[in-house]
Amino acid sequence: MTFSILAHDPDTGTIGGAAATGSLCVGGWVLRGNLAAGMSASQGASPSTLWGEEVLAAMQGGADAAMAVKEVTGADAGQGYRQLAALDLQGHTGAFTGDLNTPEMGSATFGTGVVSGNMLAGLDVLDGMVQAFECANGGLDQRLLAALRAAEKAGGDSRGLLSAALLVLHPDHAPLTLRVDHHPDDPIGALSDLHKRATTGEYAYWAEKVPVANDRERGLD
Repeated sequence: MTFSILAHDPDTGTIGGAAATGSLCVGGWVLRGNLAAGMSASQGASPSTLWGEEVLAAMQGGADAAMAVKEVTGADAGQGYRQLAALDLQGHTGAFTGDLNTPEMGSATFGTGVVSGNMLAGLDVLDGMVQAFECANGGLDQRLLAALRAAEKAGGDSRGLLSAALLVLHPDHAPLTLRVDHHPDDPIGALSDLHKRATTGEYAYWAEKVPVANDRERGLD
């Protein structure tokens, strides 16, 4: 039903994720992030939002991404219908795909992250995401968007797409959390347009003045 990417930028310390699906509200269902833990993408035929939160808690508690994924997925009797990917703050990744999800399905790790998907048109969707991310220019947010578009061009979700989302976190910046919950024509295009609006002009200026993790009093002077 869904394809996703989690990645970090070792040069800036930024972490982020992006996802798209042939159903509604992918951002609310799939993506989670915590500057004290990392990123997660919980998806599948019967996704568990609990998995996404629990794997972050495990990483915050000291487990690396692979250990955290194993801990969370192993305790769930419904694991066959679910899929989980995680990225910790050191850049380590972990992934699990239950065998009762709809093919094509799987995950792939790369130098700075992990991609996952189920109900894909083909596994080359995952390869396309990685290649596009690694070849794209710009910040982490722009590279994540490039990965989504490449996945769509490679066939993406076999049903087509209805929603897309982007989540990017850094302690010196306001969170960039963007969601297109329903767009029957081009949710990734709509997400890219929303991203442009949110990172330029008056909105971007305002976002530079709000409190952030490393400066809770920013904007008061």
